[in-house]
Amino acid sequence: MTTERSTPIEKYALLSDTHTAALAAEDGGIDWLCLPRFDSQAVFTALLGTEEHGHWLIDAPGARVTDRIYRGDSFVLETTWESDTGTAVVTDFMPMDPD
Repeated sequence: MTTERSTPIEKYALLSDTHTAALAAEDGGIDWLCLPRFDSQAVFTALLGTEEHGHWLIDAPGARVTDRIYRGDSFVLETTWESDTGTAVVTDFMPMDPD
């Protein structure tokens, strides 16, 4: 299922493995991803904002993002979600190709 998305550009974080990149929205969505390289066709294109463009989403209903940081000097992104019933930390990254 796709829905229209309207995420301000400053709410995105960059994930990369040096061959391609993804844009991760603060709400847990991957809204832009080209695989396997930057110049490949896009797999997720919700950044374009219309209903026919897809995304991948991990969600914590009722939770809010309280912290979002890159680990050290890396593209490993940690997002902390909090709700009345608990806390969850989601770690996003793109593994590096050994070649």
